[in-house]
Amino acid sequence: MKLYVISGLGADFKVLEKITFPQQLQVVFLDWLIPENQEDFLHYVNRMADRIDESEPFCLLGYSFGGIIVQEIDKIKPAEKVVILGSIKSDKEKSRFIKFGERTKIARYLPQSMFSLNSAAAYSFARKIVDPKNPKLMQYLQVTDPYYLKWGIEKVSAWKFDENPKVIQILGSKDIVFPPKYSKPDYVVQNGTHLFPATKPKQVSQILAEIFQ
Repeated sequence: MKLYVISGLGADFKVLEKITFPQQLQVVFLDWLIPENQEDFLHYVNRMADRIDESEPFCLLGYSFGGIIVQEIDKIKPAEKVVILGSIKSDKEKSRFIKFGERTKIARYLPQSMFSLNSAAAYSFARKIVDPKNPKLMQYLQVTDPYYLKWGIEKVSAWKFDENPKVIQILGSKDIVFPPKYSKPDYVVQNGTHLFPATKPKQVSQILAEIFQ
């Protein structure tokens, strides 16, 4: 069975490369598409879903913002299983920080230049939020188009979704982006920050082996 995988906002698949996926799965990584100008979220999700072959059973796995995307794709093309890493199952699980962004819509009003990861300020902020102790953060952030990053942050803040009981949630115990205290995760990776798929791959691999046994 195919497992379609979508990584985090701005991230390529280096953040997931140390994970050992179950051998019975054919893993297909779906690269991020750059949003069209003023593109509607549902239209973008449909474009991402277009690359999924629904003529045979498949599963979905998403990390961070990718977890949000795969849940939206599942509404269009239902999967056998939906697994999310470092992500949330509904808007009720948003942190106070993200809810602040939703209420104020602050990302919409910030200049696009502030979302360039080439700037020291953006790097410092991203590192503080994602994993303060990890100096290798930038090696995982490869999709650096400022329009795409700003668009993605706006969509995370505005996302509305009712929890789907089919979704299997894996969170890191020390995740600052999506703290487990706001959720009821199926699995918790101990001492895992938001980058736990890269820093705790053995634990993640064991969990996936259990999910897909």
